[in-house]
Amino acid sequence: MNHAPLTHLGDMPIETFLKEYWHKKPCVIRNALPDFEPLLSADELAGLACEEEVESRLLIGEQQGHSWQLKHGPFDDDAFGSLPEKGWTLLVQAVDHWLPEAADFLDKFRFVPSWRMDDLMISYAVDEGGVGAHYDNYDVFLVQAEGTRRWEYGGLFDSHSELKPDLPVKIIADWAPEEVVELNAGDILYLPPRVGHNGTAVGDDCITYSVGFRAPSMQEILRDYTDYLGERMLPEQRYADANLALQANSGEISAAAIAQLKAQLIASIEKEENLAQWFGKAMTEPKYAEIDPAPEEEMDAETLVEMLQEGAVLRRTEGCRFAWTAVGDGGVTLFADGASFPCPPAAVSFVQELCHQRELEGAKLVALLNDPAAQAMLQILYNQGSLYLENLDG
Repeated sequence: MNHAPLTHLGDMPIETFLKEYWHKKPCVIRNALPDFEPLLSADELAGLACEEEVESRLLIGEQQGHSWQLKHGPFDDDAFGSLPEKGWTLLVQAVDHWLPEAADFLDKFRFVPSWRMDDLMISYAVDEGGVGAHYDNYDVFLVQAEGTRRWEYGGLFDSHSELKPDLPVKIIADWAPEEVVELNAGDILYLPPRVGHNGTAVGDDCITYSVGFRAPSMQEILRDYTDYLGERMLPEQRYADANLALQANSGEISAAAIAQLKAQLIASIEKEENLAQWFGKAMTEPKYAEIDPAPEEEMDAETLVEMLQEGAVLRRTEGCRFAWTAVGDGGVTLFADGASFPCPPAAVSFVQELCHQRELEGAKLVALLNDPAAQAMLQILYNQGSLYLENLDG
């Protein structure tokens, strides 16, 4: 079942939220998800943390006799049986990669472009459990799923902010929050980047969902984009000074030389088509590149279309990322899991709908696949593992 993006957060229209709060200031939204139902139980979350491919952590807060402790999964039953009664948290990263219902839940937040979305982290904490006062460099929605969590938040922090020394996690020193709230099931705390926050479970069975977003640093952007451009340049593209003037001192790097270098650099990087192609690939890179989602058996386009005509549902593979950008000939470039695919105009409608919806089915999907170009894209994406079929008996 498809999950349309939210039109409101509680009583607040999404347009109001984006205009007044997104990337600007924190916001507490009571009963933001009035019909919310938890995606999985605490025991099921612990079961995920025992899986080899799943990224998970156990954080035990300061206890009598020891400081903070951090343990990385996968875990076994003994790890959970030996925990103290209070003050610990289990965190499981990218639950949307492993649980289709979690991927559907993320679709509620597609009022932000889907290529900005990173993952859904779910944490379970017993009384007094938390991860300490910290900040993130990205926007985050903190959704209370079960139980109660007290949030302290406020103040802007960065890499120059003082942290407590000699700890396995980054905890802000001299934490002094500006606001304190308690969140119950269905409530949301939204925080823009760099706002300090500290969540503590009030009672047992506290489950919190963290919807995080991709925000590459300018360091990453400059390094990766210049590498991308450099790989596409010819050896004879070099610094040039055809208008060289005689200098009084031959050892001087003149203002004219710097201006010439600047002009050549700008000419190299300002082509928007290059930037769009790099950006699409970068923002759809899989979170876990070592995981190969390809099916055991490849299928041709004709077989896939026949199965869809018979009622199969086409679904994006959990953890796979899609985006598209228009190109000048009326076609688009599709980006899927860090790869790019030029698509002619005949395949545009299929590609755009595929990027917009997690699931496609029925007569509308069959109509989108009338053209061989669209069928070719279907075959490529299925055989590389970015798409799969389900509900063959439905």
